[in-house]
Amino acid sequence: MNTQANRQKLIQFLRTIARPDLPVDRIGDGDGLVKSGLIDSLATLEIIDFLESEFKMDFSETGIDPLEIESIQKILELIEKRAS
Repeated sequence: MNTQANRQKLIQFLRTIARPDLPVDRIGDGDGLVKSGLIDSLATLEIIDFLESEFKMDFSETGIDPLEIESIQKILELIEKRAS
């Protein structure tokens, strides 16, 4: 799957967990998701679950650095690097 398709899946998912008063389209790919107020810190767990189920990633042994999921851009880089 290419980066654009991955981005579309990610954006679609983020719309389901984002604050309703702050549309995903209003932040840039490099903007911090929590810092921008789009999601709260607990929603990062939902992102991890999404990555595990949608992209077959397994963080059980390696864990995940919160910086790897701080922005759309960082999540896409993680998908490129770790998705099976």
